Amino acid sequence: MERQLTLDLSFRPALGRDDFLVADSNSQAVALIDQWPQWPSYGAIITGPPGSGKSHLAMVWQQKANAAIIAARDLKLENLPHLLHSNRLVIEDIDSDKLPERALFHALNLARQQSGHILMTACLLPTIKLSDLASRLHALPHSLIKSPGDALLRGVLVKHFSDRQIAVDEGLVSYMLTRMPRSLEAARRLVAEVDRQSLEQGAEVTRLFVGRVLSQFENPELS
Repeated sequence: MERQLTLDLSFRPALGRDDFLVADSNSQAVALIDQWPQWPSYGAIITGPPGSGKSHLAMVWQQKANAAIIAARDLKLENLPHLLHSNRLVIEDIDSDKLPERALFHALNLARQQSGHILMTACLLPTIKLSDLASRLHALPHSLIKSPGDALLRGVLVKHFSDRQIAVDEGLVSYMLTRMPRSLEAARRLVAEVDRQSLEQGAEVTRLFVGRVLSQFENPELS
C-alpha cells in the first residue's frame, strides 16, 4: 500500500469547562476552579501527573478570570506589574528546575497586596530553597489530581478521538483501555499516533490497526 503524505496540521481540542471530564480523581481540582472568586486566599496550586488535566483547568480559569499566563521559568521581576495588570495570573510548572524563586515570591506578594489571585500548576510540589517562598506556598490551597480510573480513561479516549473527528465504537475503546499504559498522557499520545498513522497509511481505525499502534508503545518515544 502506498503511504500518503500527511501535512503537519494541528487540531483544536475542546477546552471549555463543559468539555472537562470530572471523576473522583480530579473532582477536588475542578471544585477549586469552580469556587473562584470565593477562594480563601490570594493563590492556589493544582498538582498532578503529565496529561492529567492541569493545563486544561488552568485555561478554564484563565478564561473565567481574564488572567495572563506564563511558564514559571519565564518569570522575571521586571515583568510582574504587566503580568498582574488584571490582578489574575496563571503560572505553569512551578516545579521547573529553572524556577526563579525570588520572582515567584514577589508575584505572590503583589497578588496579595492587590487583592489578586494566582493559580499555579506542577506535577509535584516543588522543593523550595527560599524559606519565605516555601512558607507562602505551603499556606495556599492545594488540589491533587490523582491517577485516573477506568471510567475517566475511557472518557478521555473518546474525547480525544472526538476532538480529531474519528468515530470509534465501544468495543475498540475497551480493547485499548485494557492494553494501554495507565495515564491520561498515554491516552493522548496513543490517539495522536493512531490518527497520524491512519492518515499516513490511508488505513481504517480497526482493532487490528490499533493493535499494531499499541505494540509500538514499547518504544520509549511513544510510551
